[in-house]
Amino acid sequence: MSVSGNDLPKILVFSTEKISDPAVDMAGLLKLHYSPHVYTIPIPCSSGVKPRWILKAFEQGFDGVFIAADGTDCPYGESCTEKTGAVIKRTQEILKERGIDPAKLRMAAICSVCSEAFVKHMKTFTEYLVKQKTN
Repeated sequence: MSVSGNDLPKILVFSTEKISDPAVDMAGLLKLHYSPHVYTIPIPCSSGVKPRWILKAFEQGFDGVFIAADGTDCPYGESCTEKTGAVIKRTQEILKERGIDPAKLRMAAICSVCSEAFVKHMKTFTEYLVKQKTN
């Protein structure tokens, strides 16, 4: 990926306070590198993300949105992953209706010690978004 820093896509990450946020923080402590244009917003539970928040991110100029979900570790309920998946699916349908590539919204379960997995997701997502910008 040969793109200058100013041309890198902006990614908004909704990260859960108890599960994925520690992994994001640890990525920084371990000096694992990913785009400096990744911004995080902590939330209690990934299933609480609202489609309007995601749409607002795109309206505000973000190129991609990533939900760092709790997965089966969610302290708020066993159906968290299913509920989050339903929010993602519904929002991707809205994006498609608005002419926005639904693949610009992604979700993955990130556990509290999954710093390397988080960084890998950010790198592949950034690469995907760069390719979309150049096509």
